[in-house]
Amino acid sequence: MSALPESLSRDLESGRLTEQLAEIAEEASALILPYWRAGAAVTTKADDSPVTEADQKAEALILERLTALYPGVQTVAEEACAADGTPDAENAFFLIDPLDGTKAFVGEREAFTVNIALAHGERVLAGVISAPAMAQTWRTGGKRRQGRRLQPPLRRDGLASGAGAPEARSRFRPDQPFPGRGRGRAIASRFGCAEWQALDSSVKFCLIAEGRYDVYPRTGPTCEWDTGAGQAILEAPAAGSSPWSRASPCPTPSRTISTPASWPWADNT
Repeated sequence: MSALPESLSRDLESGRLTEQLAEIAEEASALILPYWRAGAAVTTKADDSPVTEADQKAEALILERLTALYPGVQTVAEEACAADGTPDAENAFFLIDPLDGTKAFVGEREAFTVNIALAHGERVLAGVISAPAMAQTWRTGGKRRQGRRLQPPLRRDGLASGAGAPEARSRFRPDQPFPGRGRGRAIASRFGCAEWQALDSSVKFCLIAEGRYDVYPRTGPTCEWDTGAGQAILEAPAAGSSPWSRASPCPTPSRTISTPASWPWADNT
């Protein structure tokens, strides 16, 4: 495995990289937001997952910006992989999910995000998650910040969005039936969890990083672009003083683009 390109190494160390990634993610968020709750047309990919024009345009913008900043650094982006297959990526590469939580986006819920991460070999070194409807951006190497280009939209009830937790798909107590309930009960017994909340997208990682939630049990496989940025944020020392745990390192796309079940958690006591 080759060393990081000099420009990436320098910008990663100075913090400039995460600032640039945050700017790009927020620009993509601003592009996406007008499509939300506007009846965006949905098509289905080969894996039966939904995709919209917002996904595609946001990815094109992100790829253009990253190529201009770091020419020659490979990109692994969800929609490009869906169209052309997953490239081999053994050294430094950017992981991109231009619209994580498309089902939430189409369903007019708030918890959808733009995810950008820098990976090197089997490690994620930096990550940014921007939530357009919440007007929030989280990043490694710094605290959460309010999205600079975004104005919190109004919900249909007239209340400003972005001030609290996003809309939940559902809520459960540990004694109630819910998907993966056997594992859920085991976690509840171990950590004393009083309530479960089903949320879409990588915003889950961010709420754990803020100390508002304690554990995210992922009981099935997912993809690297779904988890890379969140993993980087959780592992960053600046995320907080809590110790973090993860199931396994991020596998490189040259081997597989899927990641196994995982249980990110934090000791927020």
